[in-house]
Amino acid sequence: MSAARFGQAARESVAGLPRAFWWLWTSTLVNRLGAFVATFMTLYLTLERGYSASFAGLVVALHGLGGVVSSLVAGVMTDRLGRRPTLLAAQASTAFSVALLGFMEHPAAIAAVALLVGVTSNASRPAVAAMMADIVRPEDRVRAFALNYWAINLGFAVSATAAGVIAEYSYLAGFLGEAALTLACAVLVFVKLPESRPERPTSGSDAAGEEPAIGLGTVLRDGRFMGVVGLSFLISLIFTQGSVGLPVAMGAAGFSPGDYGLVVAVNGVLIVLLQIPVTSFIERRDPQKLLVISALLAGYGFALTAFAGPVWAYALTVCVWTLAEIVNSPTQMGLVVRLSPVHGRGRYQGVYNLSWAVASLVAPLMAGLLIDRYGADWLWAATGVLGTVAAAGYWLLMRGLSEGDAGVAVVAGSPGTEATEAESGSVAEVAGEAQGDAKPAAAAGVA
Repeated sequence: MSAARFGQAARESVAGLPRAFWWLWTSTLVNRLGAFVATFMTLYLTLERGYSASFAGLVVALHGLGGVVSSLVAGVMTDRLGRRPTLLAAQASTAFSVALLGFMEHPAAIAAVALLVGVTSNASRPAVAAMMADIVRPEDRVRAFALNYWAINLGFAVSATAAGVIAEYSYLAGFLGEAALTLACAVLVFVKLPESRPERPTSGSDAAGEEPAIGLGTVLRDGRFMGVVGLSFLISLIFTQGSVGLPVAMGAAGFSPGDYGLVVAVNGVLIVLLQIPVTSFIERRDPQKLLVISALLAGYGFALTAFAGPVWAYALTVCVWTLAEIVNSPTQMGLVVRLSPVHGRGRYQGVYNLSWAVASLVAPLMAGLLIDRYGADWLWAATGVLGTVAAAGYWLLMRGLSEGDAGVAVVAGSPGTEATEAESGSVAEVAGEAQGDAKPAAAAGVA
């Protein structure tokens, strides 16, 4: 892609979005600039505190367990109480719990507060995604989610490098820094973002009469949507090893926190640099092929870590699975956005984020067990198997669709008609829309 074409694509990506979106985007960027706990928890426990990989895996798993609980609870809160109150409560409590974690010394206290951090830090995700869908026009939502994902990774690229340096001098400074920036996000939300939850219709229409039935049971019975959630879990289980298995393996190989910070920062830098041109390349490709190929790249990208020696070799493996992330996340999120009814967005986003939360619970246990008992190479082999299974799952999910159906795009309608489209449209229609509707969206829950 030429520089001129890249510049044009960049200008088209940011044009026409409402001011409220940019404040939400800014809060996402600030929040990710302070990311420390999720990235360096395993190194903090194994190198700074001297605990085993199994204990580190248990603590990070408890952090993930907190996310499992809060994904569902926060999803319901987002629909019932509103987006803004949920965001404020989540960010303020996260700032407190992260700061508290930095002062914990007893193993049981560390585990308990890590669970609390998991509950609070994941509670904002359904609200952010729902608010973004509320304030952005249907035809611009794909683009808005992609820009939010870009902010997540821009912040991560900076914070991973900076936090690696900070960790070599003081882990406590990292905890307090994340707490301060998270509190700044809460202030920003309070000052700049109004409530965006759509008002429920007061007429006696059939649609209005059916809305109270949208609950967690409705989401769980939505077979098409839950298929996406299940495959997202497998992919999340792989990607989570970038912050769980990779730091432990590099630490055991004699690398410093700074080395790991530089290696994992490659992920964020590449997404910042490549998200726009790669999106332009894939947006009209067959989503089935994109999902299958990205799953294989993710699994075998991590599997290549078994053969890495010097730091640059680890960085090369990150390049492979980062490409998978760039392709998979927007294509998959295109399905999720259109499958969510207007007045059930919080619950649908909560269940979707559950796939990442459960992966955050399972991945550390898997990594700790395999590394302690069999060695890191077995962990990387397992990621290859998971990638293969996920690729087969994506292929089966869309195998029954005709070529014509797979390319049909659902025309974005008004918010009032979106629930009908989401509930009656086929996976093929949804996937077709993810291809042709401007820029594919990326998962706001990767954060």
